[in-house]
Amino acid sequence: MTHVPSPMPDALDARATAAVLPWNALADEIAALLLSLRDSDAIHVPARIVMPLARDGALFCMPATDGQLAMTKLISFTPANAQTARPTIQGDIVVFDVATGERRLILDGPTVTARRTAAVSLLAARRLAPNPHGPLLIVGAGVQGSAHLQAFASGLGTREVWIASRSEKSAQQLVEQARQLGLQAHVATDLAAATRHCPLIVTCTPAQAVVLHDAPRDDAFVCAVGAFTPAMVELAPALCRDMQDRGRIVVDTQDAQHEAGDLLQAGIAVQGLPTLETVLAQDWPRPRTPVLFKSCGWGGWDLAATRLALRMARRQAAASP
Repeated sequence: MTHVPSPMPDALDARATAAVLPWNALADEIAALLLSLRDSDAIHVPARIVMPLARDGALFCMPATDGQLAMTKLISFTPANAQTARPTIQGDIVVFDVATGERRLILDGPTVTARRTAAVSLLAARRLAPNPHGPLLIVGAGVQGSAHLQAFASGLGTREVWIASRSEKSAQQLVEQARQLGLQAHVATDLAAATRHCPLIVTCTPAQAVVLHDAPRDDAFVCAVGAFTPAMVELAPALCRDMQDRGRIVVDTQDAQHEAGDLLQAGIAVQGLPTLETVLAQDWPRPRTPVLFKSCGWGGWDLAATRLALRMARRQAAASP
């Protein structure tokens, strides 16, 4: 009997979206897109449109294309939802075929956002962390905290994690998730002690106030993802300047020059700082001094995730009975 592939679904929910974005493959796809930027005229990522909403919310529209597919992410960001059961990020990514204009797939926007953000951090840690084996300190126990926990456990082999959060309940929930993954996990009640113990640090909070004042280790890798506007901040200005003096600061893209609140509020000239693309294109050796990686987000990360998701969804449909 001839095998007839099952039709690919038109839309994927959060669970199905996560299934087509495995951590290591997603980090590799992001790296591949970055390495192709200088040789490809087809990749086009316009500046994202941000429309302010009430109560410090915003509506984001982020289009991109690689010449074969075109996508746009449309999501709302509602920080006030952090105090409720509703997610702070909601929306979708819609994928189109460039040649025909047909819609190919709809992905869950918050899931793509969480996974591509953590995968960018994973890629940066792979290349820039002086001591990539941990332990890991995560400051912020929300969606991004969970995503980074999974990404670092899967992609770096992290075995020990410490969780710091304003909410003891949220911290304990993430500790339990880590233990279910087979990790040694603890609530960090003394943040200063945790920074002395952990060479890997990720801050992924709502970025309404400074949450990290120090990263004293000479092999520290600090990945800051929570602040993505000039008014947002997670890192103390003194910490940013100290990392610049003792080691290196790398930003995800040049868009950080007008989005990286942590660095801008520290008075650091963001323009001219090396980007993740530079690190990959120049094949940097692993640093031996502290590194601060500042991530603000970019539509190209969503484009990379979309390309992988489309291939994976087609593969799954072809393998289905």
